[in-house]
Amino acid sequence: MQEITYRSAHFFDEVAAHPSKHVHLILIATKPDIIKQLPLYFELKKRGHLVLLGHTGQHYSDNLSGGMLKEYDVEPDFNLNVRGQMHEIVSQIIGRLGWLIGELKEPTSAKAFPFAKASPSASASGDRSGDKSVGKRGKIVIPYVHGDTTTAMAASNAGFAHGFASVHVEAGIRTLTPNYKDWGVGRRAWDDNDCVEWRKFLMDRQNWERGSLEPFPEQFNTRCSEAATGVHLAPVELDREFLQGEGFPDDRIFVVGNSVVDAVAEAEGRMQQSTVFERYPLLADGDFVRFCIHRRENCGSDTRFRAIYDTMVSLIKDGRNLLLITMTQTERAFERMGLKKEVEALAKKHKNFIYSPVWAEYVDVMAAMTKAAVCATDSGSMQEEMNAMGIPCVTLRFGSDRSESAMAGGNLIAPPMDAAVIKKMIEFAWNNKEMRKAPKLYGKNVSAKCIDAVEQVLKTGEVFRSDEERLAIA
Repeated sequence: MQEITYRSAHFFDEVAAHPSKHVHLILIATKPDIIKQLPLYFELKKRGHLVLLGHTGQHYSDNLSGGMLKEYDVEPDFNLNVRGQMHEIVSQIIGRLGWLIGELKEPTSAKAFPFAKASPSASASGDRSGDKSVGKRGKIVIPYVHGDTTTAMAASNAGFAHGFASVHVEAGIRTLTPNYKDWGVGRRAWDDNDCVEWRKFLMDRQNWERGSLEPFPEQFNTRCSEAATGVHLAPVELDREFLQGEGFPDDRIFVVGNSVVDAVAEAEGRMQQSTVFERYPLLADGDFVRFCIHRRENCGSDTRFRAIYDTMVSLIKDGRNLLLITMTQTERAFERMGLKKEVEALAKKHKNFIYSPVWAEYVDVMAAMTKAAVCATDSGSMQEEMNAMGIPCVTLRFGSDRSESAMAGGNLIAPPMDAAVIKKMIEFAWNNKEMRKAPKLYGKNVSAKCIDAVEQVLKTGEVFRSDEERLAIA
């Protein structure tokens, strides 16, 4: 089993030598983490804070992690190198990160801790017996966790076990589901007027309800992260409402937007560097739909996945240009359902169909999406990015944890039940001018606002706040 590896053999010495008592620990694990957390990492560095970049290793392949780190020219200060099933990853993050945070917290090196010799790799950490940082640590660690990932849940747990509350970036995202009973379950012969009425229905906040446990495990993760959070950085007012309703203190909830807009803006400034249109000339003329399906609920259900797949096949055979970006769960669904050879044959036969694994560089994704007519997705981040870019979105779920984008009119919820209905919604959204005019929800210069909020809190106390402090009892 791989253990923790470090960028520097003198990692702990270097951290201990910094005069700051606070360690701002930016945690990344998945592709969305890298996209949304790096803007905060760069902002903290620009302001001169002691900031570390920690990778848990949850996404480790080049196209999900390594390629983007190279794209942004960053190297994590440490990597936990977690591997295995979900429960194994959770336990490894808590154990390894908890040990590392403990090492930074204690005023002397915790040599007696069981993981002290086993966890750090000898090649990366060097001989710990002569550690010169003894007596120089005693750091207050501030973990920055993002969204609804397994890493966010486990890493916030690891920090909280040491009495350190997290900064939760993208806090408060909760799934809302349209009230299908009010709409009328079972409609099948959808026409354009149905799509118009459905969009109007979704734009009314009163037509949405709570109660969904999907996406799994993301809704569990974000709720668990919240319990160990001291600064909640909410993207929109709707998320603040959720947090207030769950009892979190209002003075620690900051509506700042979503840092994905900073990443999108940065990528837009580099689009001339992208070679995506050389590799895929079909995309250069635009007028295509991008599909990306990776949620466990969709890929683990034959019924849902079949409805989505049949939609794609119908659009391709109609001559519509279609880009399918697949991930691990997508490929597992193709294999399980015996569709792998069929989809490969479909791509070979139809020149209007691109079947591709996820791309390594974010700039390629953004360059391609500037040409898209519509995005059909079950991704949370893609819903945000489409809003930021003014691209119509069709969300292939029963509900959404970015329901504000549907309430704004730029996103349609397409329950993955009936291919004909999904197809009708995609055709309706295709270059839909009204959907393109939906207001942009996620702000500007968001990473700066996030760090402003943290600095504001640190002026009067710590991210973890006792009741004496919260209640202002002397």
